[in-house]
Parts: sequence; structure tokens; C-alpha cells
Amino acid sequence: MYLHLGKGTVIPESSIIGIFDLDITSQSRLTRGFLSMAEKAGEVVNAAEDIPKSFVVSGEKTVYLSQMATATLLRRTENKTVIS
Repeated sequence: MYLHLGKGTVIPESSIIGIFDLDITSQSRLTRGFLSMAEKAGEVVNAAEDIPKSFVVSGEKTVYLSQMATATLLRRTENKTVIS
């Protein structure tokens, strides 16, 4: 299955390492350092049309910024709709 992060960005759920709340985690010096290093390395994809609320780390060494709340992204991964 795939997860839509916003702004036309879709990633495979199997590649997701973690979904993080940007407001809470950006208070940490380590997280700010991680995001800064990822941005300098060109590994950040901005999938937010507005101010990002969360970020998703994928196994493809990519960090995706999303305007979706972490609860919304989690709900999207849990709601599996099968179309027949």
C-alpha cells in the first residue's frame, strides 16, 4: 500500500521508518541536527503546501515534510480499503 503525504507525494508504506510530529520533536537538539544534515545532503522533500506539521523518515534515506498531522498519517496507514 501507499501513503499520500500531500502535494501529490505518495510513498510506499513498506519504506516508512517513522512518522514524527514536527512541533514536538524539533525541540530536541538532536532532531534539529538530523533535519539540518538531511537538508544539506539534499534528502528532504517538501510535500507540504503550507507550514509542515510532521515529517516522515523513509528507508530510502529521504525525509518528507508533510502538512498532515501525525494522527492523520497514522489513520491513513491503518484504514485499508480494498477495491474489488
